Amino acid sequence: MCQTFLRFDIATGVSYLDAPMKALSVRQPWAWLLIRPDLTDPALRAVALAAGEIKDVENRTWATKHRGPFLVHAGQAFDMEGYLWVKRLFPQIPLPRPGRYDLGGIIGRAVLTESIPPEKARNGQVKSRWYMGEHAFMVANSEPLPFRKVKGKLNFFEVPGATAEAAPA
Repeated sequence: MCQTFLRFDIATGVSYLDAPMKALSVRQPWAWLLIRPDLTDPALRAVALAAGEIKDVENRTWATKHRGPFLVHAGQAFDMEGYLWVKRLFPQIPLPRPGRYDLGGIIGRAVLTESIPPEKARNGQVKSRWYMGEHAFMVANSEPLPFRKVKGKLNFFEVPGATAEAAPA
């Protein structure tokens, strides 16, 4: 029998069940920008988040009903065009050079707090510099995890044995 426990994240106001974890595959460097593994000090993370230097929106062409914690999976593909865009618009963000990113595995965890459809997001409901005009998955409480090789999939997908590593601190 599988037991689940209801947990409540005070920081985000999100309730979730302590059950096998969902993951979302994100191409690099976007996954790195969601997690920012270079910022391990909580005070520095807070400053970077306030400055818009941690990605707080994941843009998708589809909506989701998922709310709560999820694992951030770095896909196998690298978005060079996106990398150059970030380097040009946000030179203060110390992006690693291409070829220095973890690919094909779990790199962190975060909490999805809301999925905002394009018509609402475009009407000013999303005020993030990272919003690009699609469905806005609002992301909070991101943090790095040790890299773990995992095959990615489309949409949210289950990661076996991930419950303990994904529980918020």
